[in-house]
Amino acid sequence: MKNSQAVDDLSSAFKASKKGFMAAGFFSLFINILMLTGPFYMLQVYDRAVTSRSLETLFFLTLIMVFLFGVLGVLEWVRSRILVRVSNQIDQFLSHRVYTSMFKAGVKIPGRRTAQPLNDLTSIRQFMTGNGLFAFFDAPWFPIYIGLLFLFHPAFGWFALGAGAILLCIAVLNEKLTKKMLLEANGENIKAQNLATSNLRNAEVLHAMGMLPNIMGRWRDQHKAFLAKQTDASDRAGVFANLSKVLRMIFQSSILGLGAYFVVKNEMSPGMMIAGSILLGRALAPLDLLINSWSGFNNARAARGRLDELLSEFPQEDRNMTLPKPAGEVQAENLFIAPPGSKTATVKSLSFKVLPGESVGIIGPSAAGKSTLAKAILGIWPTINGSLRIDGAEVQHYNRDEIGPHIGYLPQDIELFNGTVSENIARFTNVDPDKVVAAAKKAGVHELILQLPEAYDTKIGVDSGALSGGQRQRIGLARALYDNPQIVVLDEPNSNLDEQGEFALSLTINILKQEKITTFVISHRTSILKSIDKLMVLREGQLQLFGPKDEVMQKLVSQKAAEDNAKRA
Repeated sequence: MKNSQAVDDLSSAFKASKKGFMAAGFFSLFINILMLTGPFYMLQVYDRAVTSRSLETLFFLTLIMVFLFGVLGVLEWVRSRILVRVSNQIDQFLSHRVYTSMFKAGVKIPGRRTAQPLNDLTSIRQFMTGNGLFAFFDAPWFPIYIGLLFLFHPAFGWFALGAGAILLCIAVLNEKLTKKMLLEANGENIKAQNLATSNLRNAEVLHAMGMLPNIMGRWRDQHKAFLAKQTDASDRAGVFANLSKVLRMIFQSSILGLGAYFVVKNEMSPGMMIAGSILLGRALAPLDLLINSWSGFNNARAARGRLDELLSEFPQEDRNMTLPKPAGEVQAENLFIAPPGSKTATVKSLSFKVLPGESVGIIGPSAAGKSTLAKAILGIWPTINGSLRIDGAEVQHYNRDEIGPHIGYLPQDIELFNGTVSENIARFTNVDPDKVVAAAKKAGVHELILQLPEAYDTKIGVDSGALSGGQRQRIGLARALYDNPQIVVLDEPNSNLDEQGEFALSLTINILKQEKITTFVISHRTSILKSIDKLMVLREGQLQLFGPKDEVMQKLVSQKAAEDNAKRA
């Protein structure tokens, strides 16, 4: 069942552009009236200019025809410009919602990290600026053209109605028989694109270990599945498109023959015969265009369906009341945390309290729940039971854009973004040089940055190919410390550091302790934990030990000695 918020988002976007659609419809009125220029020009030429053999009449009729077609061209150009701007307005209305929902999906469901929603929005915009949408504006004028054909002769009207009914049936059959196939083909294409994107993110690994042929084989299988389904859908749609085109030409020629029959019987003039054929072609053109552009319409409809689903799953959240700047107290009570999409908790029944300014080391074997806890403290992963509070308030009750500047986070996998070193450190806010340099010095990376080709103005990219792993990690640390956050979480901060970098990190942790910044340090290397106040030991998602570092270390040593004695016994 669709969330009403998502329906409101999409409906509101189109309602906001209502005036634009009305303007396009208004221009369509005059465009379709001017479309009658050709038939009536032929009618007047054959029945007036030719029969009277008046060159002056032919000249003025031609002059009027050229003028009206010129006006028609201008009106179609204006209508096209209106629809382009309407599509841009809809894009601007929805792009923020789509981007934030796409971002939430990437945070909460790592397997959904894809930019496909933005591609879907582009598909809708492109359909609205193509010829396919014009058919929807022109199709309502079909009855008007039929009425004029009835005025020419009732047989013309009934013939046109029959022709329209046949083309309409073809359109319905095209929809019924190709919709599912096109949706499946689009789904396979999205899977193939996501697989290729994932492969590109790991291009160095694939190249180094010679995995490209095998991994490309998986992509090729996925791509072949897409091609097979798209081919079947296109073949079937092509049958209907060509059938529609052939039938339209047959109908136009047949009505000419029907008109000739009535001309011979003196029930119609030659001009009406020619004009009727042109008028029928104009009446059937929108239906023919609908059939030929049905694939684009289906793609746009499928894109809207996917956006519906995304916006329903991740509705726009109401802003909470602004809370005071946190002092840094972190408290967990009977905390259970599970990774997104999993029902099995990896952190269970966890309770602790960290006072403002305390530094806490978190240790434990692999899969003990250390990084899971860190992501819960940061508000990345929600709790499934219990509570996790910052200064007494649930983490999720803070507005993310307000709590974010007061939190510093250094993840295991460092991502730096396209921009300068200073922009990355400043978190892409307005760069304050003093704060950037202060953060870099606190992270012990100022001198290193000065050695770069353009110092703080050095351009770096997503992959940061010009930087080593250790350099990236230290710049990431400076980003975490920018503007003096109250809570800092460092997840394996020394995983890529050499001896000099680890020494600088130790100095950084000492500085954070002196500045009374609440700090959590996750590390397998106990050497980095010398300056911390408390130590937390996790095992299998549960809190094994927690307290002052020296006491916990002494208990660990005692436990290790007891285990060794038990083994020897």
